[in-house]
Amino acid sequence: GCVLVVSVIEQLAQWHNSTVKAAVERLCNYIPGKYQIMCHMLHCIDREMNADVVCHSLRLCKQDPGQPICHLYPPPKKAHDLALDLTDTISVVTLPLLTDVFIFYFPPLQKSTTSFSSLCAFPLLTNLCEKIKYVIRNKLPFEDFDGDKFSTFPTLRGYHWRGRDCDDKNTTVYPGRRPDNWDVKSDSNCNGIWGVDPKDGIPYEEKFCKGSDSHGVVLLGDSAGAHFHIPPEWMTVTQMSAKSFANLPMAFTDELDWPQFSEVTGFLNSTIGGWTDSLYLRLRRRNRCNHRDLQNISQNGGSSRNLLNLMKSLARNQLLDNPAIVIYATIGNDVCNGNHDTLAYMTTPKEMFSNVMQALHYLDSRLPNGSHVILTGLVDGRFLWDNLHDRYHPLGQLNRDITYSQLYSFLNCLQVSPCNGWLTPNETLRNLTSERALQLSNVLKEIARSEKFTNFDVFYMDFPLKQTAEEWRRMGGEPWQLIEPVDGFHPSQIAAALGTSITWQKALHEWPQVLGKENPFNDQIEAIFKDQGGH
Repeated sequence: GCVLVVSVIEQLAQWHNSTVKAAVERLCNYIPGKYQIMCHMLHCIDREMNADVVCHSLRLCKQDPGQPICHLYPPPKKAHDLALDLTDTISVVTLPLLTDVFIFYFPPLQKSTTSFSSLCAFPLLTNLCEKIKYVIRNKLPFEDFDGDKFSTFPTLRGYHWRGRDCDDKNTTVYPGRRPDNWDVKSDSNCNGIWGVDPKDGIPYEEKFCKGSDSHGVVLLGDSAGAHFHIPPEWMTVTQMSAKSFANLPMAFTDELDWPQFSEVTGFLNSTIGGWTDSLYLRLRRRNRCNHRDLQNISQNGGSSRNLLNLMKSLARNQLLDNPAIVIYATIGNDVCNGNHDTLAYMTTPKEMFSNVMQALHYLDSRLPNGSHVILTGLVDGRFLWDNLHDRYHPLGQLNRDITYSQLYSFLNCLQVSPCNGWLTPNETLRNLTSERALQLSNVLKEIARSEKFTNFDVFYMDFPLKQTAEEWRRMGGEPWQLIEPVDGFHPSQIAAALGTSITWQKALHEWPQVLGKENPFNDQIEAIFKDQGGH
């Protein structure tokens, strides 16, 4: 964190030909909120030193005994001596001030540690703190007054993640349920279709949605499914302005995920590049009665093991709700970890089988009859190194001094790499990681072939990375554009949108029963909405 912040500040000073102090003040003006204490930044950074040396000198970065010195930039000559000299010149106020910069640049880290614990010590806040902890642990909406797991608030696991509630004071009203008495008097399933047609006295819900094979869509996934994204303009000084950080509060309260633009549950026009195309949007276009019936039950770091707990936040009633299409997609974390002995920490085929079968049995006890489950295979992550390792990272574009290879090595050294097995120059290790990923995908394929369940059928599909890359090339794009530029690991917005198209075409040709039939009344529904001003 320190290396990132200092790098941005030094590059701002370079780009605008200003002092470091002026660069910090500029950054203060960009970031939302009144953080004036940041503007008393250290004059010592004016020296000809890179961010690694500065951060080690300030003791915000350290070297454990027996461990190498982790550095993002090439080590300067006599870096150790320079660091010692710099440390001697720093006043006692220096470290607290840079710590403030770090804390305000990464507010979730600060909120989740000492300050949160201190606030929770007050008796009047104990219940609120317990609720916050419960929400964070169980990935449920923070603002959910009726407890039906749906919310009218966008972030903090609100309607960016699940269909928007239309009555947060009534636990029997929520997206995805079958209509109550054909919704004659109110909209019990939040799809916007309710009331009675004055021309013939038939309820709109009955007229337009009866027998239409309505289905919701549920994603059980990881950070790729949640659509993890750090805006590159946050650290690319040539693009940086006050507008760059306008989305910072929303991003942090959505855990740096953007499910509202994602491949499975996206429903808003993308503001992070590319375009939004999702399974939910296509199901909604196919049948307007599916409006708002979506749930993105994903988390950063999601794997077949921890998904067993996460999926308990699923909101589906076997007796009252419509069937659902469930996408099970943990595409990397069963082989990805930050441990140096990464192979030893990968999920084994036996463990994969056990975890997935437990998940499917749980779903069988929760999903309405007529549901479908699609198991998605793991990605072949060799694509990452092959297409990024010699390219410049956003932090390195100004001075052409940081490649993705350097970033991966830095993260591996710190033991915080999202995937030691694929983000490495070691080709043998990359191949072994892909070999394990294929083994786990074959487990999923065999489950789909041989296992039967009461309330749903099971299908398997490979993660469509190869087809996505081919399609993007045909459109004139480059493969590296399919990868998130800041973390160099997750699928980009373009990859998500193209992946939707490929998945949809496969389902249309191979499993048409999964998608349901096209509702012949879609145009009439939209016409009525338009006449009523879109309400």
